[in-house]
Amino acid sequence: MTKKRSAGTTVSALCDAMETIAPTQLAQEWDNVGLLAGDPAAPLKKVLLCIDLTDAVVTEAIADRADAIMAYHPPIFRPIKSIRADSGQPDAAVFRCVANGIAVYSTHTALDAADGGTNDVIAGLCGIKHTVPLEHVPDPTFAQSKIVVFVPEAEVERVAHAMFEAGAGHIGDYSSCSYRVGGQGTFLGGATTNPTIGTRGKLEFVVEQRVEMVVASRAVPAVVKALTDAHSYEEPAYDIYPLTAPPKRGIGRMGDLPRPLGLKALARSLQKKTSAACVQIVGDPDQELRRAVIVVGAAGSLPFKVGVGPGDVVITGEIRHHDALTIRRRGSSAIALGHWASERPTLPVLAERLTLGLPGVKSIVAEHDIDPFGVA
Repeated sequence: MTKKRSAGTTVSALCDAMETIAPTQLAQEWDNVGLLAGDPAAPLKKVLLCIDLTDAVVTEAIADRADAIMAYHPPIFRPIKSIRADSGQPDAAVFRCVANGIAVYSTHTALDAADGGTNDVIAGLCGIKHTVPLEHVPDPTFAQSKIVVFVPEAEVERVAHAMFEAGAGHIGDYSSCSYRVGGQGTFLGGATTNPTIGTRGKLEFVVEQRVEMVVASRAVPAVVKALTDAHSYEEPAYDIYPLTAPPKRGIGRMGDLPRPLGLKALARSLQKKTSAACVQIVGDPDQELRRAVIVVGAAGSLPFKVGVGPGDVVITGEIRHHDALTIRRRGSSAIALGHWASERPTLPVLAERLTLGLPGVKSIVAEHDIDPFGVA
């Protein structure tokens, strides 16, 4: 069944809203996020949110006439060779979605790294107000360089002005930004040279200024041409350094608890707030905790990169046996809420944010999205 296209809100609007909430560029390199199935131009009136795209969730989406499913875990993760209704794998659920005109969007580690995402939700349940990422995510859209040129003192203003005119020296709303410092340059011209200053075949010492500016990478060729045209030297000396974005967002969260709290007390509080069926702890139940290191889902080795120790608690979904032993050896603690249970609390928050970002579109949390693990 193919849904009719509409001039109203479309699936592409969901993609745009999610890009604002959890930019896909924040996802881990190995992840698969964004619109995984569906027509961006298809109409959108209802979005169903879940952690896992199971057959039960798809049945619920069909019954509720949902136009899209926002599945936290990507149902298409590794390359696949076929999509079959009878495969018994996640692609079977995707097939049903496509057959019923339901788009599938996944956010996963993009939401983990985003402000207000999965890790921030758990931090909020702990009462933590200020957090920092455990590991920053590079921003691939950040494309800036620094260009440095060495200029005789008498030519500095001419060369700098040419570089400014070509697009260098912009920082936010400021223009003509540069840094200059004096020094001494040396050169020895070969037999075919015609030096502007001094004589070929003789080691020369020249008082110069080091002039450096930031520049959008796309403008580097134009700025290089401008500085070489304005410079009097046959071979102007200049360097280009690619820059990285200032660290802002990333995976995991770390922050101080509002007050010292025992491990057992914090575990019980989180179990109640997340409705986790079974919560495990690592460490002395009465250990006083002061700082939380939060990694929803599976903690892996990430908490160890920040040097957890006494007074620290790792809050996650699941912990490997040998990692639990390492946590004990370091005198720290851990709370494992269950993989699904650590991620599920973000869905109501995300539904509210989508409702604000998509007026006229109903965003609801799937009732049949359940923890695959139970308690005997």
